[in-house]
Amino acid sequence: MSDVASQVRWFAVTVKPQHEKKAATALAHKAVDCFLPLYHARRRWSDRVKDLELPLFPGYVFCQFRFDQRLPIMQTPGVTSIVTFGGKPAPIPERDILSIRTMISSGLKVEPWPFLKAGQRIRVEAGPLDGLEGILLEVKNSLRVVVSLDLLQRAVAVEIDRRAVCPISPTASRSTGSQSNF
Repeated sequence: MSDVASQVRWFAVTVKPQHEKKAATALAHKAVDCFLPLYHARRRWSDRVKDLELPLFPGYVFCQFRFDQRLPIMQTPGVTSIVTFGGKPAPIPERDILSIRTMISSGLKVEPWPFLKAGQRIRVEAGPLDGLEGILLEVKNSLRVVVSLDLLQRAVAVEIDRRAVCPISPTASRSTGSQSNF
C-alpha cells in the first residue's frame, strides 16, 4: 500500500459544473472534512446588480481523506472524480490549503486569477501597453514583460501590473516587427 494512499491527505475532488456547494454539503453529511473556498463577486444584469458567493476554484472541492478509502467520496452526488496524475494519488500540500484559508479569512478581496509563471508567454490587455506580447519575468517581487528582438539579439523589459496580463498560447501570438518569436 502506498504511503500516500494510507495517510489522511488533502485531495482535489472534481464535481459537476455549478454543483460545488451541493457536493460540499453532501460530503460534510458523510463526515468528510471538506473545504470549498468561496469569494464575493458582484454581477450586473440588465435589470439589477447582485452580490454572489462563487467558488474560487470552479469545478473543485477540496477534501481530506485516505485515498484508499475514497469510495464514499466517489459515491457522493455531484462528484465526478478525484484528481490523480498517471493514475496515482495527487495530494495537495497542507501548506497550500492553509495559504488559501489564510487568504479567505484575511478579509481582503480574494478572486480567481489566471495561472501565470515566470517564463510564460503573456499578452498585456490593459493600460498603455495593451496588445503587447512578451515573456513574463519576476524580479524582486515585481513583474516585467520582456520583448525580444531576435534579429538584433537584444531584449527590453518593462514593469507591469499583474492585473493587466493574461497567458497566451504559442499559436495565439501575433508576429509584428518588434514582437518577434520569443
